[in-house]
Amino acid sequence: MSDTAPETGTETAPETVPEKQEQDPAAPAPLGVPRAPTGNAEVDALLDRLADADHLATDGHVEVYEDVHRGLRDALTALDARPGPPAPPASYGHRS
Repeated sequence: MSDTAPETGTETAPETVPEKQEQDPAAPAPLGVPRAPTGNAEVDALLDRLADADHLATDGHVEVYEDVHRGLRDALTALDARPGPPAPPASYGHRS
């Protein structure tokens, strides 16, 4: 055993272990529900908005869900409003 002091700069600091933080069981926590992209930018943005509920207390979820539902309903309504292909001409009993 040596009575000499360790060389300067070779001392190692003791490992610090982060303290375990207690989590409030009533605090908002992400649900971890995966959301797959749909390929429609408007719908994907609305589905991404659902992640906002992960950071809100339960009473704040309703506003997010209603907002997303309204947006999805509007997106579906817009699909119905688009003009479709022209209807085929009616023959009304005319024979050729």
